[in-house]
Amino acid sequence: QVQLIESGGGLVQAGDSLSVSCSASGRTLSIAVVAWFRQAPGKEREFAAALSLRSGTQYYKDSAKGRFTISKDRAKNTVYLHMNNLETEDTAVYYCAATDRVSGVNYWRPTTYDSWGQGTQVTVSS
Repeated sequence: QVQLIESGGGLVQAGDSLSVSCSASGRTLSIAVVAWFRQAPGKEREFAAALSLRSGTQYYKDSAKGRFTISKDRAKNTVYLHMNNLETEDTAVYYCAATDRVSGVNYWRPTTYDSWGQGTQVTVSS
């Protein structure tokens, strides 16, 4: 079992930067991929970014490329999502998710992941 806890959300203005964190506990050595998803009110949960912990390969939603960076601190069992030049459309609850799958990983699909955090709210005002 893996437990995930997000933190770092808050209220910022458009154009600002913000980083959110995902701290893992439990069977952390089994984690192969960590992803960030987000869900705005009235919308479906959507993929934002993912990181393969074994290869270091990063994946991003098209609208996040160049603005978001996913990184890890293995010693702290923490994955970060650094967000720059935030837009009002980035307002959402941000969730981190993890899977121990090492092959056939469709990183953009929520159903790929079997561990989820409770989410952290990011609000971007204009």
